[in-house]
Amino acid sequence: MNAGTIDSELDWVLVLAPFRKDADYVATFLREQKVAVKAVRMDEDLVPYLALSPGLITITHEALNPDVVARIAEHLAVQADWSEVPIIILLERSAPIARIRNELERSWPGSRLLFHTRPLSPLELVNAIHSNLLVRLRQRQVRDSIERERELRLELNHRVKNILASVTSIFQMTRRGADTVDNLASDFTGRLQALSNVHSAVFEAGGEEVSLSDVIQLTISPYSKGGVSRIEVNGPELIVSREAGTTIALCLHELITNAIKYGSLSEPEGTVRISWSILPTDGPDFSLNWIEADGPPVREPSRQGYGTRYIRSAFISLFGSPPEIVFAPEGFRCGANGPLSRITPEA
Repeated sequence: MNAGTIDSELDWVLVLAPFRKDADYVATFLREQKVAVKAVRMDEDLVPYLALSPGLITITHEALNPDVVARIAEHLAVQADWSEVPIIILLERSAPIARIRNELERSWPGSRLLFHTRPLSPLELVNAIHSNLLVRLRQRQVRDSIERERELRLELNHRVKNILASVTSIFQMTRRGADTVDNLASDFTGRLQALSNVHSAVFEAGGEEVSLSDVIQLTISPYSKGGVSRIEVNGPELIVSREAGTTIALCLHELITNAIKYGSLSEPEGTVRISWSILPTDGPDFSLNWIEADGPPVREPSRQGYGTRYIRSAFISLFGSPPEIVFAPEGFRCGANGPLSRITPEA
């Protein structure tokens, strides 16, 4: 009989019996109870079956020869710490149970030994197997839970380091452009709030991706008065990665800050239009635009401030090309274009 392939490692039983009648009886009955089973003759190699990780092993007394005990011992020796394989031993009534138990506990320390004497009713056998397969399932669930916890700890450590690096970078760049302590505190606080807003949006979305419109609305919402905003937002629904959402939000925060200080939002009638679109090209390409209107006359500054430097650097990193920054007399404009694949979550 070929070991073959087992589709599930959680719910099948390996039966070891030297006599074909015993093996067939147990295997047939278990299959009738919808339990997956593999019955092994004593002339077959046991190792390929053990390599398939049976959920439970059932062995008749006659199968407990030194070779079988040694093969199972080798299998148990390489099991993970969480694993305690249930092994049901079917003994004759006259068998020296205490001696056999002591010997097997020494040989198979990584197992969960259960002894039954024959004759055994079919119902009693299937109940024992079902309950111990459930024990095995619980073991694997505990393993999965521990692995998930470990992955979450590693991810949390990674994210905290990234956040601290972002905060440090924001502070250093803000400090270089600040002329007073009050300006430093105000600008730095605003930038941290923008970063916090994006993380809140990602958390509420429940994963590594977030709606671009949600990110933009969270970013501009602090600048609405009485429920009225002078910032118009328009674009199709689009899901972006956490990294892309964070970058776009921080860039928009810098643009808003600049507009409030020097641009269209410094005038009562000034407005801003934020729009994005997916261009029907081979890309497809993504386009994000910031357009100011009805503000004071625009003049290109003599030197680049923090906001302009950050926006240029961030959009280059995000899209692979620099943004178009235009200090037009009728209103400041900023446009960023790039492959849509660079901001959407990986499939």
